Amino acid sequence: MMRKKKGTIFKLLSLFLFLGLSAGDYGIGVGIGDGGVWVGGGGNPNSDPGSAPKQQTNAAYSALQSWKSAITEDPSGVLKTWVGEDVCSYRGIFCSGSSVIAIDLNKANLRGTFVKELSLLSDLTILHLNSNRFSGQIPDSFRNLDSLQELDLSNNRFSGSFPQVTIYIPNLVYLDLRFNSFTGSIPENLFNKQLDAILLNNNQFTGEIPRSLGYSSASVINLANNKLSGEIPTSFGITGSKLKEVLFLNNQLTGCIPESVGLFSDVEVFDVSFNSLMGHVPDTISCLSEIEVLNLAHNKFSGDLPDLVCSLRNLINLTVAFNFFSGFSSECSRVSVGFDFTGNCIPGKGYQRPQPDCSAIPGASLSCLRIPAQPLTCAAILGLKAASSP
Repeated sequence: MMRKKKGTIFKLLSLFLFLGLSAGDYGIGVGIGDGGVWVGGGGNPNSDPGSAPKQQTNAAYSALQSWKSAITEDPSGVLKTWVGEDVCSYRGIFCSGSSVIAIDLNKANLRGTFVKELSLLSDLTILHLNSNRFSGQIPDSFRNLDSLQELDLSNNRFSGSFPQVTIYIPNLVYLDLRFNSFTGSIPENLFNKQLDAILLNNNQFTGEIPRSLGYSSASVINLANNKLSGEIPTSFGITGSKLKEVLFLNNQLTGCIPESVGLFSDVEVFDVSFNSLMGHVPDTISCLSEIEVLNLAHNKFSGDLPDLVCSLRNLINLTVAFNFFSGFSSECSRVSVGFDFTGNCIPGKGYQRPQPDCSAIPGASLSCLRIPAQPLTCAAILGLKAASSP
């Protein structure tokens, strides 16, 4: 019976976090009372305050009080409720019975650092701290958070190299480090971890995208707005992952788009705009049967845009502006919402580059592997994907 209640609680908690109800007022509590599952602000309505300390573990109390002492600014007064041993009555803390299973302090504007004692929260499943002012290091003790599945540290003030400890949190599936100031390279073993979402955009990562990229199990990979350079790894897509969104925009990437991109038959968004990619667009992009948004703008692509790309049935937005394309099929005009081809070298079309710009096309001598994509080719690619899937 207790297992069933815990499952119900986790579903309720997920619903509240999804709706964002706790992000503004933090007054939602979840637990088990004598009458079953309860949801509300503050403590358990079915128990008297005197019984609450008996339901809490000393470890959770010690962990949260240690963390409270490391938080130096609390303009919203969130931590005023962090008094006493009934940790489940603290704002932003979610419990199942006496176990802390989630912390949601999104948009609390807290300033401070982490403490190693947080690893004492052995049942913690969700840690959401976006839009605060946390800084410093993520303690190495976080690798002991065996139950942690979601870690959202976005929009804070973390800096330094990639926090390697996150790779060793055993059951983590959602990693969000967006909008911080992390620097240095992205570790090779990140993409070998069984994550569903890897969100690293809007940092200051440098170096090349790890070659292990193609082995990621994630459905969303966002590396946008960093300082990544080099080529997109040729392993990209080779294992036939379930990627839905690929966002590499606004980096310093060069070279060709790998032909293996056609293996991402489930991808819906592919954005590599604002880089320095060159050569032709791979014909295998026409194998992306589920794609809705394709953004290749502000690169140095040339040649004709493949006819089959504009024939993709789910494509609603195609942006190839400010490249060096010399032509495209009439099929492209049927793209339902938008087809932006301004700033290219297409004869007879308006708002194109001046002719002198088109006489010396960047990367014209670049040789990219080319696999003509016909229906049979796409079928073969999908067969390769199925064979490589576990």
